[in-house]
Amino acid sequence: MNFFVRLSAHYKTFFALTKAYLIRIKVGLPFAFAGTERLKNPFTSNMKKQILLFILITISTLTMAQLKPSFGVRAGISSANMRGDAVNSLGNILDFTNGMITTGNRTGFFAGGYAAIPLGDVMSVEPALYYSQKGYELKGALDVKGMGFLGANAKARLNAQYIDIPVLLKANINGFQVFTGPQVSYLMDAGLRTTAGVFGINLLNTKLDATSQFNRLDAGITGGIGYQFTNGLNVMASYDHGLTKVDANRSLNSYNRSFKVGIGMSL
Repeated sequence: MNFFVRLSAHYKTFFALTKAYLIRIKVGLPFAFAGTERLKNPFTSNMKKQILLFILITISTLTMAQLKPSFGVRAGISSANMRGDAVNSLGNILDFTNGMITTGNRTGFFAGGYAAIPLGDVMSVEPALYYSQKGYELKGALDVKGMGFLGANAKARLNAQYIDIPVLLKANINGFQVFTGPQVSYLMDAGLRTTAGVFGINLLNTKLDATSQFNRLDAGITGGIGYQFTNGLNVMASYDHGLTKVDANRSLNSYNRSFKVGIGMSL
C-alpha cells in the first residue's frame, strides 16, 4: 500500500511539472523555431515536444525507483514492414507499374542491453537500447530511375538500420511478464538493394542510398509478453507500432511495424 501512496504522490507532482513545462514549450517554441520552419527542418516542434516529454517521463520514473536496478543483454530476430503507402516512400528512386507490385516483410535481427528498475515486488521499469534492423521488400515490375527497367521478377529490399530506445512498464507474476511503453527510434542508415535475374541467374545486384527519403526520428509504442527464468535467462515476444510517418516530408501515411522474438540474460 505504501508503494501506491508514493506512486500517486510522485505522479501528481510530475504531472504538475510536466503541465508547466509544456506551457513553456508552447509559448517559446514558435519563436525559437520560426526560422527552422521556413527552412523545412525535418525535426519539427511537435517531434521535439514528444522527445522532451519522453525524456521527462524516463527521468521521473528513474528518480522514484528506490531499489537497486539490474542489467542485462538481449538479442533476437525481427520481422519488419511498413504499413500504409509504403511503396510510395521510395517514389524518388523507383518507378512502379500499378497493380504489379507486392510488398513483404524484411527479416532481420536486433541486439542491445537493458536495465530493470524495480518499483515493487511485481512492477518494474525497463529502459533499453537496441540496434534494430527494419524495412520491407518489394517484388514485381520495378524501374530504377537512371538505370532502366529491371523486369517483372525484380526485387527491391529496403534495409533500414535503427537505434531503438524503449521505456517499458513491466509486470512480473511468478516469472510471466507483460509489458508496454513508448519507444523512440533513430534512423542511422537506409539502403535499397535491387536484384533482377532470369532462370535463377542474377543479372543485377546493386545498392542505393535511400536515407534521405526517410524521416530520421520515429516515435511509437511497443508491447508484448515474456518469461523470466530463475537462472537469469528470459525470453520475450513483442510488437512495435510506429506512430510517425516515415517519409522525409511526412506527407505519406506510411509507418514502421515490427514483430520481435528475443532471448536475454540478466548480468
